[in-house]
Amino acid sequence: MHQKPSTTAYLRVHSQSFLNRSLAGEVSAGEFKWEFIWRYANGELLLEPSLGKALIQDALLRFLIKADYSLEAGGDYIFIIRAKF
Repeated sequence: MHQKPSTTAYLRVHSQSFLNRSLAGEVSAGEFKWEFIWRYANGELLLEPSLGKALIQDALLRFLIKADYSLEAGGDYIFIIRAKF
């Protein structure tokens, strides 16, 4: 059976604001690294730098929505992306 390509992404939550309804941190996958802010009240995801942003944006948003209530500031998380970076 042919194995599908995948990349492991590592996420670290730096801060969480219940007042602003946001979560901030960093995510890395392959040779790429991004800083993110997720404003979960309106589903807005901001990523910097823009280089490689298209590679991670959808997978990161799906992970954040799925893991929403279990994410905490200072936490480290891992998820798999179905693509090779």
